[in-house]
Amino acid sequence: MVQKQDRVSIKRAYEEPEPSDGYRVLVDRLWPRGVKKEQLRLDEWAKDLAPSPDLRKWFGHDPARWEEFRKRYREELSSSERREIVTTLADRSHSGHVTLVYGARDEEHNDAAVVREVLEGMLGQARRQAA
Repeated sequence: MVQKQDRVSIKRAYEEPEPSDGYRVLVDRLWPRGVKKEQLRLDEWAKDLAPSPDLRKWFGHDPARWEEFRKRYREELSSSERREIVTTLADRSHSGHVTLVYGARDEEHNDAAVVREVLEGMLGQARRQAA
C-alpha cells in the first residue's frame, strides 16, 4: 500500500512501480527476498541509510518495540554520514516526488516510515522558514 505525504511516499518492494513514484530509493540494508533488480526499477539503493544491523535485529519488526525503535533509529539518522543522505533526499523531494522502498511485511512499522517522518519534518521546517 502506497502512503503519500506531500512529496514523499513509502512503498513495499513487492508492489508494482508506477511513474508517479518519482525517484525510487531502497532504504533497506538487505535486498528484498525474491525480487529481481529490474522489477524494483530503483534510482538508488541507500544501504547506508538503513538501521544498523544491531538495531534491526533488536527490533525484529516487533510492534511492541516500535516507539523505542523509532527513537533509536532517529538518533542513528542524525549521525553525520546518514544526515547527509537524508538531506540529499529532502533536497530531491523539493523538485519531485520521492518514494522510499522497503521490504518489510508490516506497512506501518518499518524503517521507511521513520525516514519519511524525518524527511517530512525537514520539509515542513523548510516551508516554515521560507514563509
